[in-house]
Amino acid sequence: MSLSTIEQVKMHENGECWRDQAGQSIQAHGGGILLHDGVYYWYGEDRSGYPLDTDGQRKRRNVGVSCYSSTDLVNWTHVGVVLPAVDDPTHDLHIHRVIERPKVIYNPGTKQFVMWLHVDSPDYSYARAGVAVADSPAGPFRYLHSLRPNGFMSRDQTLFLDVDGQAYHIGASDENANTMISRLTDDYLNVSGDFCKAFPGRYMEAFAFVRHEGRYWMIASGCTGWKPNAARSAVAETFMGPWEELGNPCVGENADLTFGGQSTFIIPQGPATHEPVAMFDVWRPPALATSGYVWLPIRWKNGRMELHWQPNWPGDTKRP
Repeated sequence: MSLSTIEQVKMHENGECWRDQAGQSIQAHGGGILLHDGVYYWYGEDRSGYPLDTDGQRKRRNVGVSCYSSTDLVNWTHVGVVLPAVDDPTHDLHIHRVIERPKVIYNPGTKQFVMWLHVDSPDYSYARAGVAVADSPAGPFRYLHSLRPNGFMSRDQTLFLDVDGQAYHIGASDENANTMISRLTDDYLNVSGDFCKAFPGRYMEAFAFVRHEGRYWMIASGCTGWKPNAARSAVAETFMGPWEELGNPCVGENADLTFGGQSTFIIPQGPATHEPVAMFDVWRPPALATSGYVWLPIRWKNGRMELHWQPNWPGDTKRP
């Protein structure tokens, strides 16, 4: 898509909860993007069951995983809730349990769309990764099972699909102290048994990865609950490491709080400049349905990632 085309479409205010084509708030928190056949699919947590009641109390009712589609990463159409929460109290996806950070990748061998997500008990002691599949990017997804990858806890999580088709699950393990990277089986439905624990004792979450010029790059967050903190970045020659930490990639005012956001995903190629785009959530508890989004292009300078604040998405495509 050309820059002139982008200038003709609406922009979204970074930090606010964006609107879809119907004017409704986009409920795709903690989400990620899949590009398939020229269409972007944005999957995320539907937090519409978490507004404020009139007495200010939290409504703790999960809706499930929502999906939105777009051809330009700006104008979004609500596809629907593609993996709904359920009323069965024994099920991983019960309406009063934790359903977080869904990510979807496509397996050309099985022709299935595979979703991994964090499923947990309200006290976060269950600490498992759930797996669901669909025949279409628009769902519906069928829930298969949950697991503790390689027998270890799994909380905040994401997926990474490499250029060779190898997929990886990355999760916060050992009470969030360590980052576990697990190579997936060829069908992407389970872990293969090949894994490593990166960043020992660093207490990270909100992982996002991208491959750029033959190296692997990561943005992550410290563990401070819903409150923002200084983002972290790292680089590696191979995805299983070793990883080298590079510090906070954010530059400018409010950089020490990641511009109020927390990382969730990196889109490998954005519009106009074709630079990777880092996605962040601006959490607003207890009214999580009003949580906002920040999307910023990633630039590289002196061997490090840089994120500069822009008030809008897609914003100014000129380099700072």
